[in-house]
Amino acid sequence: MELITVIKAEYIKDFKLFLEFNNGVSGVVNFKPYLDGEIFEPLNNVDYFKKFELDTWTVGWENGADFAPEFLYNLIIKQEKNVG
Repeated sequence: MELITVIKAEYIKDFKLFLEFNNGVSGVVNFKPYLDGEIFEPLNNVDYFKKFELDTWTVGWENGADFAPEFLYNLIIKQEKNVG
């Protein structure tokens, strides 16, 4: 199984990013429910949230906050199952 990585990330609005993965799956993730804890607290400021960066495998922020690509991928897969 190939390692899942985020290859594209675009800000949509509020705390939502459009993400595309290296296997062709894509969708929008609302990060707001997952911004708990000290490392994620600054991301509750939408201006800071918008300053994400795409590294070689996922989206992250200057303060060291990031999300595992597998976690983000599973969120999109769950959304698709709930819609379908």
